[in-house]
Amino acid sequence: MTALSPIVADWFAAKGWRARPHQLAVLEAERAGNSVLLIAPTGAGKTLAGFLPSLEDLIENPMEGLHTLYISPLKALAVDVARNLGDPVREMALKIKVETRTGDTPASRRQRQRFDPPHILMTTPEQLALLLSHPDSVRLFGSLRRVVLDELHALVTSKRGDLLSLGVARLARLSPDVKIAALSATVAQPEILRDWIAAPVAPNPTVLLNAPGGASPQLSILASEERLPWAGHSAAYAVPDLYATIKQHGTTLLFVNTRSQAEMLFQNLWAINDEALPIALHHGSLSVEQRRKVESAMVSGVLRAVVCTSTLDLGIDWGDVDLVVQVGAPKGASRMLQRIGRANHRLDEPSKAMFVPANRFEVLECEAALEAVAEGAQDSETPLPGGLDVLAQHILGLACADPLDENQTFAEITSAWPYKDLTREKFHRVLDFVSTGGYALRAYERFAKLRKTADGLWRIANPQIAQQYRLNVGTIVEEPMLKVRLVRARGVRKGATTGPIGRGGRVLGEIEEYFIDQLVRGDTFMFGGEIVAFEGVVETEAYVSRSFSDNPKIPSYMGGKFPLSTFLAERVRKILANPEGWRVLPDQVREWLDLQNYASVLPDSDSLLVETFPRADKHYMVCYPFEGRLAHQTLGMLLTRRLERARAQPLGFVASDYAIAIWCASDLGALIASERLSLDQLFDEDMLGDDLEAWLDESALMKRTFRNCAIISGLIERRHPGKEKSGRQITVSSDIIYDVLYQHEPDHILIEATRRDAARGLLDIERLGHALKRIRRHIKHKRLDRISPLAVPVLLDIGKEPIFGEAREAVLREAAEDLIAEAIGTDVPTNQG
Repeated sequence: MTALSPIVADWFAAKGWRARPHQLAVLEAERAGNSVLLIAPTGAGKTLAGFLPSLEDLIENPMEGLHTLYISPLKALAVDVARNLGDPVREMALKIKVETRTGDTPASRRQRQRFDPPHILMTTPEQLALLLSHPDSVRLFGSLRRVVLDELHALVTSKRGDLLSLGVARLARLSPDVKIAALSATVAQPEILRDWIAAPVAPNPTVLLNAPGGASPQLSILASEERLPWAGHSAAYAVPDLYATIKQHGTTLLFVNTRSQAEMLFQNLWAINDEALPIALHHGSLSVEQRRKVESAMVSGVLRAVVCTSTLDLGIDWGDVDLVVQVGAPKGASRMLQRIGRANHRLDEPSKAMFVPANRFEVLECEAALEAVAEGAQDSETPLPGGLDVLAQHILGLACADPLDENQTFAEITSAWPYKDLTREKFHRVLDFVSTGGYALRAYERFAKLRKTADGLWRIANPQIAQQYRLNVGTIVEEPMLKVRLVRARGVRKGATTGPIGRGGRVLGEIEEYFIDQLVRGDTFMFGGEIVAFEGVVETEAYVSRSFSDNPKIPSYMGGKFPLSTFLAERVRKILANPEGWRVLPDQVREWLDLQNYASVLPDSDSLLVETFPRADKHYMVCYPFEGRLAHQTLGMLLTRRLERARAQPLGFVASDYAIAIWCASDLGALIASERLSLDQLFDEDMLGDDLEAWLDESALMKRTFRNCAIISGLIERRHPGKEKSGRQITVSSDIIYDVLYQHEPDHILIEATRRDAARGLLDIERLGHALKRIRRHIKHKRLDRISPLAVPVLLDIGKEPIFGEAREAVLREAAEDLIAEAIGTDVPTNQG
């Protein structure tokens, strides 16, 4: 095994530590000239393994300039790693400069870093793209020896991963001897990830290293005395239990799946926080200052609990977290493993985690996740071919740095794994789009961003193009946001305002524009853990004042909702189909499933249960694919089209992660029983052909998806020097362009990119196709005379009013009681209440 230099070996000894075998293996591999993918559990010292070769090389071969580029998916992670790396550098008295570069870094420091870089720079994929767009990138990265890609699994399945892959391919061209060390904790197919790293640095070898696992986690599901809700996602019933749990532990992280859930849970905990425990809130819409304040308080150990979203999923080294709580269903085993790893951060001690289901179906999902995590099973996604909109952005960025040679650029781009199969013809179409906008738009000068000069090279049309590119770089397209500024309340007299809106208050964070559009002055909502009243919009800011309300609204955000993973869905179906295993379930859930078995039948693992029943003046069809909300919403849209053609008079549908309910004016049970409606034909795979195309042609979804592709590709710019477009302006611009392209150039690369994004993301077409294939000729129909117990949760989603807080819980509880009483009639004894 390779030896450490005396300085580093003495530092380990002074700490009472020994370098772990996988840390030394990374060092040995890089000394042999190899790149490395290290798969290691949280707490195994991945970060130190990634930087050990940098420290050793800089000790042995001192140099000026940029030696190591560290790229993280999160700004907070880059800042945290810089802090943690700074300690050993100081303790060893090394003359090594370590700095961060994120969107929060002051502009003056970012400017200085281009000309006077540190030895080790911590940054993000977006900042790498920005650095590569400058002419001095050749000089800056010419000295680069190493690239460290942290938590790579969190990037490679997204467009940020596509942008990163192209950036790494450019780094490999600017510094041909560069080596990559990629670090990851949760990977289902590590060989694919190794190929992703190996592609740009080929033919130099890339080795895969697997570190041994640590102690098995201690997992549990909350056993509450309270009645489990039938539907909803707030888990309000569990708040007293959660507060008691926080009191019993030193520090607790409470993960939820959306920002609106985080706000609600934080507010509910504070409402019963009689002991004034220090409990904080952390999510992506809060201001940078507030997030950093929470992170610092967490590191210093002064907080008892943090309610958080996926912003804290990754890597931040908080060794004193005693317990991780997942509130609501985890949706994926790999994601849950990542979150559990936030507890302890010590390999030889078990992490402790608790699942808190928000409703009865989520109990089944939590049990499936608990079993999967206990087995160490993984369900992380597989990287996909790269997006054409990302490629267009990257080509423009390359041209901002230096004139492009077509052949060299094509070779470089296809050395990036997501673009390895890009054809020359498609590359030319993307290049034509960047240079002219494409056939339908080439008459408009503003879309002409590149021009080919006499020497055969492609150059930017004018210097303003580069400025615009740098203002709009990146692939994260948030819903249009407004800053939330806290001001003094205006006076009110008989419903009229009596004074101007106050000015100059602090910014609390950002909120999605569409939520603010629904408010009138005086409406209250929760934000940043406070109740505020809406005062008005001034330019790109929403002004709010402090307020009090028993029933504030909860901002709902378009992003952040995870789909149920295929892996967990399959396990949930197996749990349902195996009554022998129900003994681990709470009594309430077990009784519910027993009632379903009595009143109808249970879904099994390989077929689809379809129930039909009348209720009030409508007829219902409820099916249970367990394929996640996205796939179910698409299936519901397509089924209603087919039922219309069958003259079944569909009136609407609702989809959850577990089931779909469709209601009609016609008696569906009678139509199926008389064979006038064939379920095999209704659920045939051919619905993903013409039916899908026809629906997409009519749907507003395509325009929404096109808007994102147009922004990423640079066709539509969010920001101009000194001003930013509003969400309405962007939407109007993109809708007009979409209509032009769809009519005159339907094979335009952005239309192609839009269709791919819709199929892969918003519609989950591939997963739906697999589900339809799985259930083909395995559909069980149960005709009932009333609602079944299993259908109660999805029917509670029909016609939900936007009620929040305790009122919402009460309404849901009352409706559930009515429905379950209806489902079981009076002939079956039960304690379901």
